[in-house]
Amino acid sequence: MPHIIDYTDTYASDFKNINVEWLEKYNLLEDHDLQMLDDPRGTIINSGGVIYLAEDNGSIIGSAALIHEHDGIYELAKMTVVPTWRGKGISKLLLEKCIDTARTLGAKKIVLFSNDQLQTAIALYQQYGFKHIAVTDSPFTTANVKMELVW
Repeated sequence: MPHIIDYTDTYASDFKNINVEWLEKYNLLEDHDLQMLDDPRGTIINSGGVIYLAEDNGSIIGSAALIHEHDGIYELAKMTVVPTWRGKGISKLLLEKCIDTARTLGAKKIVLFSNDQLQTAIALYQQYGFKHIAVTDSPFTTANVKMELVW
């Protein structure tokens, strides 16, 4: 049974590999992605963020990160599930863990950047209350969707 674990540096290559795979599939891989994926501790964790991994029998099958942007605002990033596990509720587990953590950390909102090719992900975000907003301050040239969850 898959479960969510905290990132440790042991999983750095898994985190990078599963994210590069889906980003390349949709032609969305950018330098900004590689900066995070090459140094997740330095770019995400050391600045107050967290990374969660979905694990099943020793294999990493998914990931999601919360990046601390500034006071009360976190960015949901690097959420993916390996192809063989898609459609089995893993994204929901990861998203719920990130939302719960953001609330615990005192966040006022979560923002995310996406691409309109990713309709399944966008629909999931909408199910959890994320709303479309104008795409501003994007670190990604391919991000044509921005959403936020405010509470």
